[in-house]
Amino acid sequence: MASKSESFSNLVRVGYFSRAILYSVLGLIAVTSAGRIGQGTNGIFEAIREFPLGTAILWLMVVGLLAYALFRLASPLFDIENQGSDTTGWARRIGHAGSAIGHLALAYSAFKFASTGADNGGGAQQAASGILSVQFGGTVLGVLGIAFIVAAAFQAKKGWTGEFMHRIAPGAPSQTRWLGGIGYIARAVVFLLIGWSLVQAGFLSSGAEQILTLGDAVASLADDGVVFTLVAIGLLMFGLFSLVLARYRIIPELDAEGLRPAFRS
Repeated sequence: MASKSESFSNLVRVGYFSRAILYSVLGLIAVTSAGRIGQGTNGIFEAIREFPLGTAILWLMVVGLLAYALFRLASPLFDIENQGSDTTGWARRIGHAGSAIGHLALAYSAFKFASTGADNGGGAQQAASGILSVQFGGTVLGVLGIAFIVAAAFQAKKGWTGEFMHRIAPGAPSQTRWLGGIGYIARAVVFLLIGWSLVQAGFLSSGAEQILTLGDAVASLADDGVVFTLVAIGLLMFGLFSLVLARYRIIPELDAEGLRPAFRS
């Protein structure tokens, strides 16, 4: 019978595998069918649904993206990756919170496609409209936008410095460093666009309809030629990198209390 730590690790690895599918398909669509990326995130899940066993893959992604979101949410709540409580540590943990919320939204979209075969669209915008309708809702969206921007900054830093290699086990493919480096920088661009759209909606009252999802952020670059192509290729690289992480990422081990883990040596 698997221990609590082994079950946790397996779920997180399914999360990384789901992330690999998501970004690989996003990158492929952007590189090979730029017009389809105009459908935003729905275009990604529609393409996956058309695969052989596509619905089964979508259900796997529902579980995986939810598991990955909870893994990231555990960072601000329990400091699951021992980032610390200084300014830099909290900045990283806030960035992880933004990533968690983004992946919860992606898990919901995958669920809609897996269960009904379609998503009517506008889910993120509808949710944002609901948040804006309550007191301090704009502040909530604005702070979430800042979390995405912080996450973007750390993504770019990881891509440039290669510090992510410290949490990848020996035996990973030799291409891992450059796959991750290019992938993280491309993902930083996407996170920056999403974050800025949230800041605009929350603090500048531009309207919830301006909020970008993952696919929307990439589609917004479609008129930028070389930038769009480079980001698309980078996201495809990030998908391949996530596949490596599904196998070689060092996952924190849960301790006896199940909250604050220690890293494997």
